[in-house]
Amino acid sequence: MSLHVFLVRHGESVWHEENRYAGVTDISLSEHGRAQADRLASWAGRADLTAVWSSPMDRCRQTAQGSAVRAGLPLVLDPRLREIDFGVAEGMTRAEMRERLPGALKAFEADPVGSHFPEGEDPVAVGRRYADFLTGLRAGHQEGRVLVVAHSTAIRLTLCRLLGVPLRDYRRVFPYLANCAVNELILRDGTPSLLALNQHVTPGATE
Repeated sequence: MSLHVFLVRHGESVWHEENRYAGVTDISLSEHGRAQADRLASWAGRADLTAVWSSPMDRCRQTAQGSAVRAGLPLVLDPRLREIDFGVAEGMTRAEMRERLPGALKAFEADPVGSHFPEGEDPVAVGRRYADFLTGLRAGHQEGRVLVVAHSTAIRLTLCRLLGVPLRDYRRVFPYLANCAVNELILRDGTPSLLALNQHVTPGATE
């Protein structure tokens, strides 16, 4: 039996245009982000989903709600799916970091795991709580098609952990996750497979 997990980054947030680091700050979707969520919901209504899960943060919950409604499923929130805490860099742009945190930024760029931002969450711990979530998900859903709406950094760390990629390489191997694009994993007999990455959804498409 196999479980298909669709890991989806939330829609564009109001901080997206300025590229501010949004970790634990609870911000909302932009107008464009709401349109992206609507397209995801159109896809979800035709995707034969068996469950819809989401981070409890507003930008994820707002993204996932329409998909749950269109799929005729309850939206289940799980705090383990929250984004990483960027610590002293939370809410800053890269330009602001270069001005205020030049040493921390340089170290982060060299090794974003071993030298994560001061006062921030350890990326290894993020990977562990997402792994714990997926273990529970697999136990509760031996098969089916599950949509999980979550966050960019946490999803990339999870993909690295599942696929055997060193966590410190998450920004290099997965440099970008598009908002509301599908990243499809197949979990079968404890062996994960990555079937799709950054697959944009279109209304009426099932895959």
